[in-house]
Amino acid sequence: MRTASAQAMDIVKATAPALEAHGVAITTAMYARLFENAEVAAMFDRAAQDSGEQPKRLAAAILAYAKNIDKLGNLTAAVQRMVARHVETGVKAEHYPLVAAALLPAIRDVLGAEVATDDVLAAWGEAYWMLADILIAAEAQVYESANAA
Repeated sequence: MRTASAQAMDIVKATAPALEAHGVAITTAMYARLFENAEVAAMFDRAAQDSGEQPKRLAAAILAYAKNIDKLGNLTAAVQRMVARHVETGVKAEHYPLVAAALLPAIRDVLGAEVATDDVLAAWGEAYWMLADILIAAEAQVYESANAA
C-alpha cells in the first residue's frame, strides 16, 4: 500500500484553506471530466449530481482528508461509508485512475497554476493514491466476503 511522504502531507494540509474556499468548484470540474466516460457517468446518481449534493459531499470529504491526512484514524467512519457506497455502486480498482485523471487537472483548472503548482499536484497525487489504496483494499474485502457468501 502506498503512503504519502511527509512533504506531500504538509503540502496537502497547507492547501486545505484553498480547498475550503474552492472545493465544490473543484469537484464540479472533476465530475465534468469524469463523466466524459459514459460508463462511469452511469454509475452515479444523476439527481445527486444535478442538485449539487454529490459535488458538495465529495468536496467536504476531500477537505476532511486534507485536514486529517496525518491522522487517518479520524476518518475511519467516513472511509467505511465510502467503501459501502462504492461497493453498492460497483466501484472497482480500475476506476481509481480515471478519478485521479479527472481530479488532479480539476485542481489546477480551478486554483490556477500559481497555486496548484507541479509540487502541489504531485503531493495531491501521492495523497490520492494513498487513500485510493486504502479504499481499494477495503472494497476488495467486502467484494470477497460477498462472493464467499
